[in-house]
Amino acid sequence: MLSVDLPRLDTSLGERLSRDAYRADFQRRMQAVEGRDSWKLERQQHFQEPENNSWKAFSQGDWRGALELIEKRRDELMTFMGEATKRNFSLYRVRVVEEPLTPYLQWELNMLRLRAECGERIRVAGPEQIRGFEEDGPLPELVSLGGLTLYKVIYDSRGMSDGALRFVDPDVLSPWEDFIKGLFDAGEEMASYFEREVAPLPPPAPAE
Repeated sequence: MLSVDLPRLDTSLGERLSRDAYRADFQRRMQAVEGRDSWKLERQQHFQEPENNSWKAFSQGDWRGALELIEKRRDELMTFMGEATKRNFSLYRVRVVEEPLTPYLQWELNMLRLRAECGERIRVAGPEQIRGFEEDGPLPELVSLGGLTLYKVIYDSRGMSDGALRFVDPDVLSPWEDFIKGLFDAGEEMASYFEREVAPLPPPAPAE
């Protein structure tokens, strides 16, 4: 299932985009997608998201406020997923989760539970499922958009967004998308994982 030959993802095969250019390019291409799917792979266990109000509350130690701000996004996400449905466009995500959970990941899994409830198709994979693919380092953070564009999302040493590498060659894109699909097939649904492993946890420590 996961015996795919994964090509390199470097600047010799793709185009480096700044943070702003990546956001603009992604939004433009996503709006044009109809009848195709998006596949996302998240590997790192810690990020910083200072533009997210819920993350800011979490980082300041306000766990109740962080959860309330997550819930306030429900209507927005339901509207987005409804529009995606009209375009026959489904979003799939694989979240690699190592245990014990980092404080960030405990926060993010609450966000992902809401996304799943609103229609995004999200599953959890464990590090044992990707171990054979990380001999040269951790897997990248990836978004495959409509089967036409692959982004390797770049983060700095603090876990802050720093743009992306964009790939459009099918020989590069297709094996990685197939890999994410295989992980998704082998993963656990977000709802069951959350109820068993996340819901019983006490509030996490604030982000550093």
